[in-house]
Amino acid sequence: MASKGAINSSRERMQAMSIMIRKLLGFTLLFWLAAAYVFVGAANAQTSRDAEWKKTVEAAKKEGQVTIYTESGQNTLLIDSMAFQKRFPEIKVIIAFGNSFPRILTERRAGKYLADIALSGGTSLWQMYSAGILDPVRDAFILPEVTDESKWLDKRHHYIDAERKYIFVAVGNPDSGNFYYNTKLINPKDFHSMWDFLRPELKGKISARDVRTPGPGRVTIRFYYYIPELGSTFIYRLFSEMDVALFRDQRQGHDWLATGKYPICVFCNQSTIETVKLQGLPVEKFGSMKEGVGLSSGGGNVALVNRAPHPNAAKVFINWYLSREGQIAVQAVEGGFSNSRRMDVPRDMIPADRRLEAGVNYVDVDTSERMSMEPMLKVFNAAIAEAEKRRKK
Repeated sequence: MASKGAINSSRERMQAMSIMIRKLLGFTLLFWLAAAYVFVGAANAQTSRDAEWKKTVEAAKKEGQVTIYTESGQNTLLIDSMAFQKRFPEIKVIIAFGNSFPRILTERRAGKYLADIALSGGTSLWQMYSAGILDPVRDAFILPEVTDESKWLDKRHHYIDAERKYIFVAVGNPDSGNFYYNTKLINPKDFHSMWDFLRPELKGKISARDVRTPGPGRVTIRFYYYIPELGSTFIYRLFSEMDVALFRDQRQGHDWLATGKYPICVFCNQSTIETVKLQGLPVEKFGSMKEGVGLSSGGGNVALVNRAPHPNAAKVFINWYLSREGQIAVQAVEGGFSNSRRMDVPRDMIPADRRLEAGVNYVDVDTSERMSMEPMLKVFNAAIAEAEKRRKK
């Protein structure tokens, strides 16, 4: 016969097990309730976004148009390609091509508020941001595939402004230094470093676009300035020691390069160089040097202009532009010259040496702390002054 102590011990074990089972059941119930809450919350959020998108599209159709200011020929081609218009035929796209910032200022002084979206280079949008004429573009994001940052380079959205909400950077083009050469006169295998362009035998054989005026090269010179292995020393020595011939007319620089008058060109326009190549002329771009690769956005930045006359149509365009469909259209229409920072888009149309790759440590020059041209232009001007002084001796 079991002792009294044994019976009590057995009862205590059964009670303890019963308590543990009840706790386990309670935790299980709480887990499934929490899971159901999250699921229902996610479903409600999705339903809410769907409703917001539908409402925005319907309101945009009633507005009937969206006005986009751009300075980029590629952006004009994108919009003219009718990719957006086919998707939303009820929303007419109006393009204002030209220098956007002064144009908007002039219009506003006359009491006119015509622009909805600015789709342009970083410098122009930075001026708009500094003048306080932008609304947060981030607030326009509705589609889940746009709000999902994991789809983009480094699994995050990229902005020029430090607040990370006004100027969205959609494009990321690798910049290997923007040096071009005449294939009949220069052997690219002799160049492994940017510093190789300062060899004495190249003195008087280099031309460069004058970056004191807007245009190609202003992004690249920022790359030179901010990469540790180059910096202000490289800029100063290149333009003070090498008797660089400056040009402002792109055609002149490309003619000099193709004819061999100056067999190396700095800051030539890449798309024009490709056109010149198709004509059978002996021009080519140097590959990456050991100092690294820059990253720039070109005209692939989008911002929302405040007091926009067609706010809903602007939201629809922005969401389309940053969607996978929109970014595929960007790459297709620009003929292999633009890389979307969306990493879920195909890049077959982009030559392998120009493709944006995940995991590469790029020097991104389109950031708030690197937008100003003042530091590098100060060095550039000092170098040009020194070169003039040497020529007069």
